[in-house]
Amino acid sequence: MSEVLEFCNVGKSFPGVRALDGISFTARAGRVVALLGENGAGKSTLLKILSGDLRADEGDIMINNEKCTFNAPFDSIKSGVSVIYQERQLVSSMSVIENIYSGDLPCDKFGFINKREMHRTTQDIIDKFGLPIQPGELVGRLSVAYQQMVEIMKAYRRNSKIIAFDEPTAALTDAEVDILFRLIRQLRDDGKIVIYVSHRLAEIFQVTDEIVVLKDGRHVKTLVTQETNEQELITAMVGRDIGDTYKNLSRNDKYGEVVLEVNNLVTDAVHDVSFKLRAGEVVGFAGLVGAGRTEVMRAIFGADPVLSGEIKLGGTVTEFKSPKDAIDCGIALCPEDRKEDGLVLFRSILDNICLPVFHKMKKGIVLDIDKQNKLAISAVNRYSIKTPTVDKTVMELSGGNQQKVILGRWTSELIDTKVLILDEPTKGIDVGTKAEVYQMVCDFAKQGIGVIFISSELTEVINVADTIIVMHNGHITGTVGREHATEESVLALAMLD
Repeated sequence: MSEVLEFCNVGKSFPGVRALDGISFTARAGRVVALLGENGAGKSTLLKILSGDLRADEGDIMINNEKCTFNAPFDSIKSGVSVIYQERQLVSSMSVIENIYSGDLPCDKFGFINKREMHRTTQDIIDKFGLPIQPGELVGRLSVAYQQMVEIMKAYRRNSKIIAFDEPTAALTDAEVDILFRLIRQLRDDGKIVIYVSHRLAEIFQVTDEIVVLKDGRHVKTLVTQETNEQELITAMVGRDIGDTYKNLSRNDKYGEVVLEVNNLVTDAVHDVSFKLRAGEVVGFAGLVGAGRTEVMRAIFGADPVLSGEIKLGGTVTEFKSPKDAIDCGIALCPEDRKEDGLVLFRSILDNICLPVFHKMKKGIVLDIDKQNKLAISAVNRYSIKTPTVDKTVMELSGGNQQKVILGRWTSELIDTKVLILDEPTKGIDVGTKAEVYQMVCDFAKQGIGVIFISSELTEVINVADTIIVMHNGHITGTVGREHATEESVLALAMLD
């Protein structure tokens, strides 16, 4: 019998937030179904309910017309469901075999672990998917992409009938994405129900059969992938036609003096990098994975040691020994990995926004709570951060709202930011919020801030930046003005040795 998964009027509320409001749709065997929506649309909450990490307040999940109650992830797994999150759920110090059989070791008739069966089954699955890894290889030594393949093999070994992916390509190269898509198509052809969550519309059109669009916790519509287009999806997600995102940008056209000058910078990862940034200018950095863009910014921010060369801020040579030195001089960094390097996830929005200025918020020997609240509320209002209170922990926010918290931190009235470095600021956020971020970048430039904008999406960096600097293998290979830049010309420079 072909498997059928049904969500029937599923609802979920958190304090001050209605996360899911009567979600109903059906997914069938042999189909890849996309869950698409803006940050905060309810996608992650729905997956957590499917995985047993959360309980729905109302409504039912039906598998083959049978009501399923998942009180914990074990119940979900037992019912044939596997959810593969962005963060790997693997033990890096254990082998591929041990991870695939984690919590479910086969025993022979004498009660001993049947290692021969484990090895044979693991090798069979590796061969089926055509992966260049060994059963006994330590998972921690595999690339992020192949760790994800181990997650898929684990689900396949369990004979999961329903496999859901949450933003699976966020940390993968194009070549690794192709491998992942091949595996997903294999799972579909084997009769699995595949749920696929991504903000990348190009991927949705490549790998899915149907698209379920969510907005503000509600099911908007279900579309056949081959019968829709990008504009229809964006309108359904955002609730309005956002038109040509880039043409609608209100840009800055007046540059000031040079605020940042980098001359012949050398670190362990970059070589002889030189460029200038003017007040009110947006300088974009493009390049393939490993080009050295992030490493340049870490050196400027005082996070990595500079071996030679010089960094000038406002015409004065600086030597930042730590990020604190850079922050004190007016340099701010929104890092590529916002969860790992940019936020204290278990602390509140208020704490994260006030983090660099706590020393300015004292009343005597104690912190001025009213001043903190005022600053945090101001940032929440300015960036339309979706939250019922500034006391909410940032781990509860969507990716887009987490990014806005970091922006709110560095552009508060208590910080005189002269240079704002944005490293992959739209990574993992939806198209509607992306449009907001693009305009924010232009607004920062209008305020006289020099902005460095790093993006792996060529279309994005070409259309947002005034000047594009292209890197390859730790070197700058070319500089192009926006009016002359094309994807082809930038890519050619990005691949130039």
